Amino acid sequence: MKIYKFGGASVKDAEGIKNVVRVLRNEGFKNTLIVISAMGKMTNAFEKIINSYHHKTDDLQQHIDFVRDYHSTIMADLFANKSNLVFKEVETLFEELNKFLNANKSKDYNFIYDQIVGFGELLSTKIVSAYLNEIGIENQWIDVRKYLKTDDSYRDAYVNWELTSKNISSLNPNKLYITQGFLGEDAQGNTTTLGREGSDYTAAIFAHCLNAKSLTIWKDVDGVLNADPRYFENAQLLHQISYSEAIEMAFYGASVIHPKTLKPLENKIIPLYVRSFYNLEIKGTTVGKGIDLIPEVPCFILKQDQILVSISALDFSFMVESNLSDIFSILHDNKLKVNLIQNSAISFSVCIEDKFSNFEHFLAALKSKYKVTYVENVSLYTIRHATENAINEIEQKGEVLLKQATKGTVQLVMK
Repeated sequence: MKIYKFGGASVKDAEGIKNVVRVLRNEGFKNTLIVISAMGKMTNAFEKIINSYHHKTDDLQQHIDFVRDYHSTIMADLFANKSNLVFKEVETLFEELNKFLNANKSKDYNFIYDQIVGFGELLSTKIVSAYLNEIGIENQWIDVRKYLKTDDSYRDAYVNWELTSKNISSLNPNKLYITQGFLGEDAQGNTTTLGREGSDYTAAIFAHCLNAKSLTIWKDVDGVLNADPRYFENAQLLHQISYSEAIEMAFYGASVIHPKTLKPLENKIIPLYVRSFYNLEIKGTTVGKGIDLIPEVPCFILKQDQILVSISALDFSFMVESNLSDIFSILHDNKLKVNLIQNSAISFSVCIEDKFSNFEHFLAALKSKYKVTYVENVSLYTIRHATENAINEIEQKGEVLLKQATKGTVQLVMK
């Protein structure tokens, strides 16, 4: 089978969905499974519903109506026949959402988040699947949660590979399937998510379990670039990247490929293609076994909204292994992602991101044992295959708070 993944930008409106049809007809869709994200910025819209519900603000219905109207507009543009079953199926999903909002007793934000946010993917796939059937591209919609099983680490769930592989292997390789990215289900039957932007990972899981011929991620850019064109001028297309290089880039924060996507593919040597859903004549980037990088140019990765934390002992003693173990335990307990580490005899510095809003709790736990200083809203630049010119270019962007270099890779924390 081939696996295709289409992100939110590709299905943001009726014209986008019609363009997906153009891609399928151009590339072929036999023996294919398609993973689709929530439409446009709908994940953000559902996050507003979640926050309004959790904090009991008075704009909850307004946010729900916005999401309903958004999808209704797209359906009105796609379906001339208003008796199409999809209208009833979409209404049923909104009824399920309201049922959860009324019945839920949990105050756990992460649990609430996962039960609500996944409706974005369910809505988008119902609409795309119905439209494809309407125009004669016969397909089967499947609920990914019945196949992809996880633990109950809400918002960052771990895959139960044994059970997931067993479930996915039951699929008929001769069909065209449409399913959701990002979502899973725990042993209690609750929805889980694989982490923000996790649809790439979903596609890789299916590719691995189905021993797929390939995985293609369709984007609104020509492929994997050596820099994000929103922040860097003259970004270049990388024609080929090795698995290991792509894993390194994803680890440092390159946004085109989700960090967990690569390993399931590498383990079975399944090629990954990153291509433009606009420019089908461009073959994009191939990620596979072989040469690290073609062309071999510096690659720039930017992570914003970071926090630089410096920690030292209250009695000015050395920072030894027991201190570092203690600090990492506190970081782990608060789900803070560490993107850079630097230590000296008497201090230890980390550049972290706080996606679960636990930084204040982390600080409180640290300050009882250590002297702590920190700088918020810093940017972390990583340069792979760094040259002097590339380093100088980044250093011109602001004040360098911390610089670290290893073979071929330079990281700079900038204010």
